[in-house]
Formats: sequence, structure tokens, C-alpha cells
Amino acid sequence: MSWLGAGIGAGIGLMFGGPIGAALGAWIGSSFGSGLQRAAGAAVAGLNREGAQTVFIVTVFSMLAKMAKADGLVSKAEVNLIEDFMQNNLRLSAEDRAQAIKIFQNAKTDAYSIYDYARQYRQLVRNEAMREMVYRLLFAVACADGELHAAEEEILRRIPEDLGLHSSIFSAMQGEFGHRASVSAQSLKQHYDVLGCTPDVSDRELKLAYRRKAAEFHPDKLAAKGLPEEFMRHAEDQMKSITLAYETIVEARKRKAGASA
Repeated sequence: MSWLGAGIGAGIGLMFGGPIGAALGAWIGSSFGSGLQRAAGAAVAGLNREGAQTVFIVTVFSMLAKMAKADGLVSKAEVNLIEDFMQNNLRLSAEDRAQAIKIFQNAKTDAYSIYDYARQYRQLVRNEAMREMVYRLLFAVACADGELHAAEEEILRRIPEDLGLHSSIFSAMQGEFGHRASVSAQSLKQHYDVLGCTPDVSDRELKLAYRRKAAEFHPDKLAAKGLPEEFMRHAEDQMKSITLAYETIVEARKRKAGASA
């Protein structure tokens, strides 16, 4: 263990405390020197762009580890999804992928719960869009093997409160990751949940809800709040969900109006 790495790790741990501080300390103290670890130094001075990126990475991989083992087994499908996320979304180098995997492995056996990580991340990161992205990734891992197990579902239903998200996000994500072959009343409700409104809103209110939600994930706005460029693809995914929800509801309303004419 590098004494320099251990010193920086201890400094971050003292600053943040809790599960994220412990994970940062264990990670940096283990072998100092990679690109991601150098970025962690910025976290000591505060959550600027690089600090936010580091905290995001540590939190995401720690929480993914907790979710992946929730059903008692980390499946091959879950591993493949996480590896794809590292390579195609974060575009990590081979060295940094190894460090991310180390974070993942450490979190599988640490003393903290996934809810502990969620609550501290909510305190550190005020940007709701970034917290929604963490939840999206958890949902993706839970559904990676084609089945949402009871233990995984319990986490996904409970953890929005810890992340500071509305409880309706569960049904919204369930609609996105589930089957979309038909637009039933239940799936329509899930689309309304994505937009944060109810089926009784007017067409004008629906459009306003869509515009408000879309504005939250505008690339310029997210970049200004510290979201690294590497994570913009997740914002784009969320925008697709928002647009899909709005277009599906509008189309359903047109069909209903045509049928009653």
C-alpha cells in the first residue's frame, strides 16, 4: 500500500465518512495512481466536476454490487451488463476497469447496506438527474437476467425514498424495462409516472409536464451541475424514456378521441 495513497484515502474518508468515505479510502489506499484515483483528489477539496465523477463511480459500483448479490447470486447476465457499462458507457481504460471491479468486489462484503450508500449519495449530490441515473442502473442490473426477483424488487421499491426520488419512479422504470408490446391502462399509468403527472391532466398540462421533465435532462444543464461527459449517454436514455412516454400518451389520447367521435 502506498503511503501517499493511504493518506489521500484517509483524508477523503474523514471528509465524507460513512459508506462512500470508507469505499473511497479503501479504493485509493489500495493502489494509488490510475486516472480515476487521481480524480478522487478533487473530492478532498469539494464536489467539483471531477469530485462528482469520482463519487458517482464509487457509489454506482458499490450499489451495483449490493443489487447484484440481492438474490444470492451474481449472474453472468449481470456481470455482462456491468462490463458493458464500463466499456461502452463510461469508456474506462483497462486499468480503471480493474479499479472499478475492485470497488465492486469490496462492496460485496463491506458492512454497509445499499440503503446506506443511497442515503449518503442523496446528501452529497443535489442533482436529482444524477440520482435517477443511479436508480436506472440498479433497475437495469436487477432485470439483466430476465427476471425481477423478490429481493431485488423490494430494494427497487424501497430505495427511491433513500435516494430522494418519488416513489412513482419504480412503476416508470418497470414500464421501461418491461414488455411494451401493448399499451394497457397499467402501462399508460407507468408512462404518466415517467412524466410525473396523472391521467386526468389536460393536454396542455401534459405538454408542460413533458417540457419540465425534458429540461431536467438537457445536456447543458447536466454538464453545468457536474455530470461528466462520459455519463451523457444515460441522460440520453432518460430523454428517450421521457419522449416515449409523452408520445405514447398523446397517441393513446388521439385514438380515444377518434373512437368516441
